[in-house]
Amino acid sequence: MALRIDETCINCDMCEPECPNEAITFGAEIYEIAAEKCTECVGHYDEPQCTKVCPIDCIEPDPEWVEDEQTLQEKFNRLYQLN
Repeated sequence: MALRIDETCINCDMCEPECPNEAITFGAEIYEIAAEKCTECVGHYDEPQCTKVCPIDCIEPDPEWVEDEQTLQEKFNRLYQLN
């Protein structure tokens, strides 16, 4: 499942530089995660790096982008053109 940042985000700037897929950007008011780029760090790390560094735990699974481990790996492969 892709991740999302909820409205409690304090714009601390911790998550954006940790994302290996460059899926996190500053939105209209808070940071946002582009679900089409988010692999929950599959292909890079054992766990999502943004959730590790978030001081207020405002990053959660996005129920609109339900994906299993295999789907996340396939997304990683597409993003990096691996077969």
